Amino acid sequence: MFKINTKPLWVKNLIILWFGIFMTGIGMSEVMPFLSLFINELGNFTKTALTIYSSLVFAISFLIMAIVSPFWGRLADKKGRKLMLLRASLGMAIVFLLMGFVTNVWQLMFLRALQGAFGGYVSNSNALVAMQTPKEHSGHALSILVTGITAGTLLGPLIGGILASLFTYRISFYITGIIMFLVFILTYKFVHEDFVAPNPNKKETLPKQSFRAVTTNPLIIILFITTMIIQIVNMSINPILSLFVKELGSQNISITLVAGIVAAMPGISTVIAAPLFGKLGDRIGTHKLLTFGFTFGVFIFFATFFVQNIYQLTIFRFLTGLANATLLPSVQTLLTKNTPISNTSLVFSYNQSFQAIGSVFGPLLGALIANFFDYRGIFLFSSIIMLVNLGLFSYYRLNHRLI
Repeated sequence: MFKINTKPLWVKNLIILWFGIFMTGIGMSEVMPFLSLFINELGNFTKTALTIYSSLVFAISFLIMAIVSPFWGRLADKKGRKLMLLRASLGMAIVFLLMGFVTNVWQLMFLRALQGAFGGYVSNSNALVAMQTPKEHSGHALSILVTGITAGTLLGPLIGGILASLFTYRISFYITGIIMFLVFILTYKFVHEDFVAPNPNKKETLPKQSFRAVTTNPLIIILFITTMIIQIVNMSINPILSLFVKELGSQNISITLVAGIVAAMPGISTVIAAPLFGKLGDRIGTHKLLTFGFTFGVFIFFATFFVQNIYQLTIFRFLTGLANATLLPSVQTLLTKNTPISNTSLVFSYNQSFQAIGSVFGPLLGALIANFFDYRGIFLFSSIIMLVNLGLFSYYRLNHRLI
């Protein structure tokens, strides 16, 4: 029988934080199936206006998150990561509950902005686990956290669609708010942090917390860019995936169902493979695993450009998730190993900002490329920017020793 109390402290925290970021992932993505439908109920909009409002309401959460994450990261390094976890989970619980009471699109947009402003559960979970986990297990532990946000983001649209179908759009917000409040309670009761605040009377103990100060190591900037690029290539296909599935032909099967299956493939393979690759990185070196992930990603995206049917697309999207499973944990682990303890939360917060920027620009770039070069152009574009990212990282490796 599994007993959490017999586990080391870092393992206990990892279990609770995994559930917390899993629910955060669901909360961030569950509105995707019905957001435009819900907005349409809030007013009498033209098709163009509805499209614009839907895009703005969806994107504003990530945009605000990108702006405020460094502020929360600085505060976490001064006041503690657990406090930021409690702030984020309680804030999101309140915001989700309030979403169920909105009466117009501007209220919904404001609350989505607040949702982004209260973000930080994922970045502070990463920071807390990174600081508490023994170095020989850090890659594996951070890989497990990656499966939490990946699984949550993957299942979010499905859960959101089910809740909206069984109940109403508003009740789905209430249920999510209640679950996030449960995350707050679990975090308060079971997550432990031995935090020692820096002494304000000793200037030498206070960390430098500007962006320039935490990115004096060029590797940190490369890792931030890598996070953004991974998110761009993952999100760029989302707006047109169902249309590409339709173009390939779904053989009299529901296009929505097939598109849902194809969309789920990267998340499924990432959840399965990330812990395994995390252990491998701890053994052979994280930098080697990251190089392999770049190379594999370049090949997979380039090969996807040539798919001719749904089955080939499904296979290559599954393999895309394997590339993610090597890249995402490797970035987190290298950030941990190359960041002073005093700035851990801030660096992870900046990393979340770059990820949020990728979430904003990914769909926009995907739609733009699809309009000019057809749907396949997105995969060629993804292969090219992954190749550029590989070049940046390889150039750095040639001039620096990595662990």
